Amino acid sequence: MDSGLFAFFLPTTLALMMMGLGLELSVKDFMRVGRYPKAIFLALFTQQIILVGIAFLICKMLNLPPLLSVGLMLLAASPGGPTANLFSYIYKGDVALNITLTAINSVICTFTLPFIVNLSIIYFLGDNQTIGMPIEKIAHVFLIIFVPVSLGMLLRYAVPALSYQLTRPMRLISIFFLFFIFLYALFREKSNIVLYFADVGLATGIFCFTSLFLGYSIPNFAKIPERQARACTFEIGIHNTAISLTIALSVLSNTTIAIPAGVYTIFMYVFVMFFGFILTRKNNQLMTASNTPKI
Repeated sequence: MDSGLFAFFLPTTLALMMMGLGLELSVKDFMRVGRYPKAIFLALFTQQIILVGIAFLICKMLNLPPLLSVGLMLLAASPGGPTANLFSYIYKGDVALNITLTAINSVICTFTLPFIVNLSIIYFLGDNQTIGMPIEKIAHVFLIIFVPVSLGMLLRYAVPALSYQLTRPMRLISIFFLFFIFLYALFREKSNIVLYFADVGLATGIFCFTSLFLGYSIPNFAKIPERQARACTFEIGIHNTAISLTIALSVLSNTTIAIPAGVYTIFMYVFVMFFGFILTRKNNQLMTASNTPKI
């Protein structure tokens, strides 16, 4: 599978998975999101303020080279990725909240991302080069998310019996394709993985774990319901590395700046699956405890 075919296959696959996700949603789910303004505020504040600050501290404490520091700051400033919705779908999060957060965060990032990256370039490189946000990439994110999800919701409304029968197969297909995408990404970069990890592996690993940990613990500490807390976990922990790579390679024309996003992609899938497994076990233990008769 060459890069051109993969470039077509990946968005097409994501769109199909998002359609399956839409089969489990209704308009009422989005109306319910309005009851959780605290969850939305905490998720956006964590991603836009806390994680950007943590990324800066990691750059300083680990004394990263300037270009890699700019790359990590670019990654931190990027919005949540479409796969956040898929992992929330697989691990029983509030998918409607995820989609809402992705939409709001993508719009906010059109302003905050250039600001953060420009400051990072000036601070770490002493360069006055400035960037803007590639609007077509934001439009691409909206297209991949909202059109397929809307089709899935329309199918659920028009043919509820069929959509119910398709729900489980689509969830299994989503898990299969996520594993396939991850394994292919590893295969594609196998010759560079060791070098990339030596350069920025520790920094991106810490940042990825911190993103997921804070994404769950902060909403939990604020007593956000479990499904909404899970949605926040995946939205905060899964950054849109496609946007980071696009800006690094096509706007800034620098492959070194792109390295943190590439390495983060690997950590992201491993850590998210690990977190999802832990959350699933936690939920099963709680259900078992609640069903155990008291003596």
